[in-house]
Amino acid sequence: MERTLKQYDQIIQHARDIFIHKMKDYGSAWRVLRMPSFTDQMYIKASRIRQLQESGEHKVNESEIPEFLGLINYAAMALIQLDKGVANQPDLSLEEAVKLYDDKILQAKTLMQAKNHDYGEAWRDMRVSSMTDLIIQKLYRVKQIEENKGQTHISEGIDANYLDIINYAVFALILLMEQGKFPVV
Repeated sequence: MERTLKQYDQIIQHARDIFIHKMKDYGSAWRVLRMPSFTDQMYIKASRIRQLQESGEHKVNESEIPEFLGLINYAAMALIQLDKGVANQPDLSLEEAVKLYDDKILQAKTLMQAKNHDYGEAWRDMRVSSMTDLIIQKLYRVKQIEENKGQTHISEGIDANYLDIINYAVFALILLMEQGKFPVV
């Protein structure tokens, strides 16, 4: 588990750095997005990953790695949005946004540790393509919950699905790192 925690932190630090740089470039413009917009943006990223995995080629000079990093960051922002609600204009300073981001990532990491304990790190035997499929499945679940106005009968809510998306994206990046496709220092 120590290896996983170290790798998890490396991936998250990379995603966090991107989040901070984007906040410096754009501020908290993302605060005006409604929840379905987050879900749709993540769906676009996950669909592109799947397309790249299936075709093996891309015309835009970006691999699946930035898309997985984007999934981590959009899911964290969506979790913040769930708590704070939609804003009519950007309303978070860099410091506030980073603190909220760190809180959501810690929540995802804590969930990962609990599930890894119970499942024995079974994700390490999975394929990256399967993780992509599970992320897409989670997004379809979120879309359905959104259509149901946030109501579920016995299932977890939107937040649980976003937390799982963060963790599956991190796991995919760890596997890509171990395959030498994502050199993280």
